[in-house]
Parts: sequence; structure tokens; C-alpha cells
Amino acid sequence: GEVETAYLESVPEGADAERAIERFARSGCDIIFTTSFGYMDATNKVAGRFPDVKFEHATGYKTAPNVGVYSARFYEGRAIEGFLAGHVTKTNKIGYIGSFPIPEVIRGINSSYVNAKRVNPDVTISVIWISTWFDPAKEADATQALLGQGVDVVLAHTDSTAPLAVLKEKGGLGFGQAADMYEYAPEPRISSIIDEWAPYYIERVQAIIDGTWESDNTWDGIAAGMVGIGEITGPVPEDVKAEAMQMIEDIKSGAYHPFTGPLNKQDGSTWLAEGETPDDGTLAGMNFYVEGITGEIPQ
Repeated sequence: GEVETAYLESVPEGADAERAIERFARSGCDIIFTTSFGYMDATNKVAGRFPDVKFEHATGYKTAPNVGVYSARFYEGRAIEGFLAGHVTKTNKIGYIGSFPIPEVIRGINSSYVNAKRVNPDVTISVIWISTWFDPAKEADATQALLGQGVDVVLAHTDSTAPLAVLKEKGGLGFGQAADMYEYAPEPRISSIIDEWAPYYIERVQAIIDGTWESDNTWDGIAAGMVGIGEITGPVPEDVKAEAMQMIEDIKSGAYHPFTGPLNKQDGSTWLAEGETPDDGTLAGMNFYVEGITGEIPQ
């Protein structure tokens, strides 16, 4: 009974977002969560006009005294997906539907490929960029295009179930994204990355109630429960399942990092030496493919 909530869905990025955020600020909201990377500048503009309101922006990097940012280490979940994809692909071709060419998505592509390659040296990855987080028609078309290239496992960094629907109809395997999408199990969905935002939201709202809220920069992963891994189903051998579960535990404990050298950049230059892992600053600004991925990142 202490909390009242309001929400808006499907708000376009840009001027519409700024108006929507300001509407919440003017309506008396104490804390406003803006949940897309593209809302970053709009969030900070409104925050500058309403210093007594607290703002939380998802996946961004611009903070202010009344603006905190939060994101999840999705690349940890992508490592598990890549590991599974590398094991179950029969064509040695996996596909990736990219939303926007920002570090979060580039990290996901690289992590998927690196960890697929480690269990299947013959694997390749094809990336199709569609410049949206959610567009079932575009996601379906991209999935069809990847299947046409001989891909038989598709990872999506977009949020609809369209890729799984196409894979169910045409054949191929895939993963749930953001939500479990378990209705597509046991095939074609073999696991999923689940965004577990609720504990963070509860914690930050409680801080408003307690008067302890401060601007922060939170980046948590599997260990903190912010990245969930859905049940592994479908045509995954039991020994591979067991290895994946151990990999999850090793990421939790810090015994394994999804980016562990030796790793080179796409141009062949050294990125990480044997046994080396990257710092968070390098990961946060990742703007390159690792060696072995073909194609260019859109500018």
C-alpha cells in the first residue's frame, strides 16, 4: 500500500520519450524508470528540469545526482547460449539477430561466438542487424534470411517470439530472449536469457521510501540474479546440459569469464593474452568484433 505505479508502453525514442518522461515527472512520480538505451538523452534532459525527482535509466551510461543507471551482464547468458549452440548445430552455422550496434549487443555477439567456437572449432556466425528492439515482422524476416544461409541455430537480441515461431515452422533451434518463452519448449527453444529486473526495482523503490536513494551505476549478472538462464530443453545431450550447468556455476563464482584469452580482434591484433580477461571499462565500450567474425559493424 505504500507504492503507486504508472506506466507507458511502446514509447518511441526521441522527442516522444522526452514528453512521456516529463509527463510522469509533472504528475508527481518520485522515481521514474526509463527502460531502453535510446531513452538516455531524454531521461537526462528531463532530470535536469526536475532535480527533486529520481530517475533510473536502463543500459545507459550517463548519470547525474538524480539519475542512476543499471544494466545486466547479458554477455554471461550469451556465453551459455553460444556454448549450447556450438554443441547442437549440425551445419556449424549459427545466426544472430542484432538490434542496434551498441556495446551491449556487440558484446553479446562476441560472447556467443567465442563460447561456441571453444566447443566447436568449425562454427561460424552470421549477423543480421535490424535496427529495432521489437518488430515481429523484421525479426521473422531476419530469421528466414539466416535459415536461407544454412544457419540452423538462431540467437536473437530482439524481444518478440517471432524468431522462435519461424524456427518452429521451418526447422531450427533458438533461444528465449528477455523472457523465458517456455511455450516454445522443448523445441525449437532450448534455453533462454531472462531479464530479472524486479529485485533491483524493489530495492531502488525501497531506497526512495527510506530516503537513502543515491545515484549509482549497477552492472550485475548471473551471480546477482539479474541474468536468469531458462531451463535447458530439447535436443541437448545430458552431458552437454551438465557442462552448461557447471559453466553457469563457474560464471557465478568467478571461476570462468566468458572472455578469457587468448583472443584477438577481428583484424588479427591481440586483444587478450593467454588467461587474460578484460576489465569492465573495455567491456562497456566494446565496439569491435573478435577474430573469426566476418562482416562489419554498422556505423
